[in-house]
Amino acid sequence: MNALLDLIAVIGRHVLEAARGAGALAMFAVEGLLHAVRPPFYWRVFGGALMDTGYLSLPVVAMTALFAGGVIALQSYTGFAQYHVQSAIAGIVVLSVTRELGPVLAGLMVAGRVGAAMAAQIGTMRVTDQIDALTTLRTSPMKYLVTPRLLAGLISLPLLVVVADILGVAGGFTVSVVKLGFAPAAYISATINAVKPIDITVGLVKAAVFGFIIALMGCYYGYSSRGGAEGVGSATTSAVVSASILVLAFDYLLTDLFFAQ
Repeated sequence: MNALLDLIAVIGRHVLEAARGAGALAMFAVEGLLHAVRPPFYWRVFGGALMDTGYLSLPVVAMTALFAGGVIALQSYTGFAQYHVQSAIAGIVVLSVTRELGPVLAGLMVAGRVGAAMAAQIGTMRVTDQIDALTTLRTSPMKYLVTPRLLAGLISLPLLVVVADILGVAGGFTVSVVKLGFAPAAYISATINAVKPIDITVGLVKAAVFGFIIALMGCYYGYSSRGGAEGVGSATTSAVVSASILVLAFDYLLTDLFFAQ
């Protein structure tokens, strides 16, 4: 009986800790967004965050999407050739890229690159008392450090996904035409007929949500870090892992929301 009560107490303690953490994260996100509508707005910080999150992430996202589109074409051909439905490959590539692989792969790449950098930068400022110095100078750390990064993630990832969609479809087209012998005009026509505006829209909505989540995780764990260099390292790891998990979880939720029958 005592063992059962101890088990229930442990489970309850973890549930309460999880609820407390979720509440703190939600309050952090709301506070960060509220500062976006209150002057002043730090345009220079926002521009730097937009450059780092978007433009500097472009090479890794572009290469990932290009090869992912080619791989989808190859794998689809391997399976579809058995049933003589190779004509469906163009539709499979464009729908896979625009609905799923474009936003998800871009999100995971940005989480590994930008989420870690945000957590490390803000965490270093926390453990070296630079955030306390901002407060002393009557500058809101949330407004200066968090809000520009949240908005940058929200804006930049959909732009990256537009590029990822184009290059992913281009990768599938290149492999299909050069390696698999498809007629270019027929492949392009099949691609145009398969994709619908809702497919692209859903991918961009996912990208905006993912970008916000990535920036939120990086800022939250960096802002909350304690304990010197070890704390910064733990915050960086937690930011990347939690952002990656949430990207996949929200990908399922948004897919179910938009496409469930």
